[in-house]
Amino acid sequence: MDTNNQTIDIGGWVIRMQEPEGNGPFPVFLLLHGWTGDENSMWIFSSRLPANTLMIAPRGIYDTPIGGYGWYPIKKGLPTGEEKEWPNVDDFRPAVNGLLDILTSEHFPKADFSELRLVGFSQGAALAYTFTIIHPEKVVNFAGLAGFMPEEVEDLIRERPLVDKSAYVTHGIRDDLVPISKARRAVELLEKAGAKVTYCEDDVGHKLSATCYRGMQNFFAAQF
Repeated sequence: MDTNNQTIDIGGWVIRMQEPEGNGPFPVFLLLHGWTGDENSMWIFSSRLPANTLMIAPRGIYDTPIGGYGWYPIKKGLPTGEEKEWPNVDDFRPAVNGLLDILTSEHFPKADFSELRLVGFSQGAALAYTFTIIHPEKVVNFAGLAGFMPEEVEDLIRERPLVDKSAYVTHGIRDDLVPISKARRAVELLEKAGAKVTYCEDDVGHKLSATCYRGMQNFFAAQF
């Protein structure tokens, strides 16, 4: 099926989008890249997501010191282990609020935002978790790939805002950028928030294994 793949600017947000032919409205996948990525980084995952959906991949709103973009301003350098300072949930609120401003039918007339699914990699996974926990009414379900849960989220999950959500989480046990303990903690917190979590852990680094790729594909395919 032919698709319309283009890069656009909406109020200073640089966005790569792919929309199917036809009038829609179409279910939406929001693709959130990791540290030093950009609007093109998440396209490697698009072929594993259901067809006939509208895919939106925004560029992060903060420049990073080593090139590319991120979703929160780094305070003490790049987190690479337990000894570093990891971001808290409030660090991601500017990105969440900015996304809410642009994800409208005015900007994306073919989009069905009642069918919004998030896929985030690394730092983008942390943003996907934050977005969904703060605005669960906006999200059908979501995937966190090689990511982590922001700090200080406990108060937000106390009332189980994700009780009707399902999540796919994957991580590599040899990840030297985001420790495996961060993924296991994210699963624990998502379940405390009420989410039904499918977890795929494999013997790889900061990436998805072939098994977890298939798991993500199956997770979303089962919904369509």
